[in-house]
Amino acid sequence: MKMVVVIVKSFKLDSVKEALINANISGLTVKEVTGFGRQKGHIETSRGASSEVRFIPKVKIELAVPDERVDEVVSIVETIAHTGELGDGKIFVNPLEEVVRIRTGERGEDAL
Repeated sequence: MKMVVVIVKSFKLDSVKEALINANISGLTVKEVTGFGRQKGHIETSRGASSEVRFIPKVKIELAVPDERVDEVVSIVETIAHTGELGDGKIFVNPLEEVVRIRTGERGEDAL
């Protein structure tokens, strides 16, 4: 199993979620996060005053995926979240040693 962590622009959340649901991928966690990558923020102008915004709002999606579906999930997210602009986001794939469903005690992929 793998933990797939996706950081994307906030407006892409709904389309990424729908694409994953359509592919029968369920069980994801979403957090609103801020940060910056290579773009190191941007300049905002409000009431004639410019200010540098270092942290860009993004959405972090986490989902546990069986090994055989990781490439599919990465491909779906990459396709849907791509705009070609700076700040499209990142996908991280980490090993996941164990999953336990608290309600039933199921373990491993059965817990997904």
